Amino acid sequence: MTLLTLNDHVAFVATPQANPLLKGISRGIEKESLRVTPSGHIASSPHPKTLGSALTHPSITTDYSEALLEFITAPSCSIDTVLKELEDLHRFTYRQIGNELLWVSSMPCQLGADGDIPIAQYGSSNIAQMKEIYRKGLGHRYGRAMQTIAGIHYNFSLPDKLWEALKEKQNSQLSLQDFKSEGYFKLIRNFRRYAWLLLYLLGAAPAVCRSFVASRDHHLSPVGEDSHSLYQPNATSLRMGDLGYQSKAQSKLDISYNSLEQYIGTLRAALAKPYQQYADIGLKDEQGAYNQLNTHILQIENEFYSPIRPKRTAAKDETPLQALERHGVEYIEVRCLDVNPLIPCGIDAQTIRFLDTFLLFCLFSDSPDISDEDSQRLSENMLQTVYNGRDPELTLWQNQNKRSLRHWGKEILENMLPIAHQLDLANQSNNQYSQVLTEMQGKISKSQATPSAQMLAEMTQNNETYFRMAMRKAKEQRDQFTQGKIEAELEKTYSELAKTSHNKQAQIENNDTQSFDRYLADYWTMSKTTVQE
Repeated sequence: MTLLTLNDHVAFVATPQANPLLKGISRGIEKESLRVTPSGHIASSPHPKTLGSALTHPSITTDYSEALLEFITAPSCSIDTVLKELEDLHRFTYRQIGNELLWVSSMPCQLGADGDIPIAQYGSSNIAQMKEIYRKGLGHRYGRAMQTIAGIHYNFSLPDKLWEALKEKQNSQLSLQDFKSEGYFKLIRNFRRYAWLLLYLLGAAPAVCRSFVASRDHHLSPVGEDSHSLYQPNATSLRMGDLGYQSKAQSKLDISYNSLEQYIGTLRAALAKPYQQYADIGLKDEQGAYNQLNTHILQIENEFYSPIRPKRTAAKDETPLQALERHGVEYIEVRCLDVNPLIPCGIDAQTIRFLDTFLLFCLFSDSPDISDEDSQRLSENMLQTVYNGRDPELTLWQNQNKRSLRHWGKEILENMLPIAHQLDLANQSNNQYSQVLTEMQGKISKSQATPSAQMLAEMTQNNETYFRMAMRKAKEQRDQFTQGKIEAELEKTYSELAKTSHNKQAQIENNDTQSFDRYLADYWTMSKTTVQE
């Protein structure tokens, strides 16, 4: 097999045969937003029936909390199409939630007691009960407040024709399925090496409301005289730090990304590993109700918090890991993106173009295996960027040596420029990809232009707390999405989807014949995961 360098890859996608294939890149967006009351507290109202069934609706569901909406776009090769669908979902939803608002930031609104945060409800079916118990377990393990954090997940895949062309260019003897999986894991390893750059350039969570950390240890400081808002002066994305999606239990896991086989093996081992602290919670309470799905370090695969995941759409009788094992990687899911409150949908076309370029850079660059020591350094790089990313003196690990974030970031962006140029040619985009890279280069030398710095600047200029700044943005965006009449065809489409989803939920509930205990036992058997309590 012929190994290609970054320059080799760029030269290849510059050919008349390969360049048009870049237009076939597919992307989809999953965006979370808390429903909040007019006073800015988390909504206690149930998921609006007119939005459809959270269990079965393809585009509108809930994440952890009943109040945490999740919008899911269909995958598309068109950036405009994806963003239009995301806008439409916001427009329709705003017409169904009365006087409630959609929170515009990753870090949550004002929170009360942990037990006051409502867990999502999905009906009476066995699958619904499993989803609810899983969330109940997350609450016991990490606290419910952590689960109110919102984010954006970016789903990315290359067209099979491009994979086939790359396979032929490299003279690979692997099957197309295995070649794709190997390529996506190459991308994932480099993503882990360079994801700190995304936190610096796109991070939009430098501050939190004091209510979020009311009962937790933290090392944040008040924003000036404002005791209601807490921050780190050079922070980028607190969501990705130890106040967010981090777990002491999971920090001990050694999940390998060196191959699909190693990833599946190490993750399955984690799924089967008992954990005493979770055993102390108990599988069930004194009344016999489930506290969690099991007492292992992970209940199911999705509990593993990672900034990126290999993905494969699972069939009805498959777990996510089984789908990956049987059919290989279908796409990757970037999970470290904050909801940007300065942008109406939390993400825009410029961000998408940058992500596409960055992910191709990760795929096209040399990507050796990651050792345990390497993994520790990469995790340290992420945490350093979370809390100190805009510090001009910050250094990060590059292999076994320290290097300036600014110098390293500038070098990476320069290496990305030829890829951006090829994307411009393929999409006839009038240099929009290249222009985004130029803008990002400016943010490397001028951190004041990053979203995290802009948020803090707005708070200072307007003498606002984090909460008041986010509330102001929420009201502005509500007005934007509710201006004018919604397209009649659009409203009809989503109303019909809502009705269909309720019918599907009812059908699932009517077809259930097993007890939940039997259903769960069968699930563990199917998953090939040894779960014994």
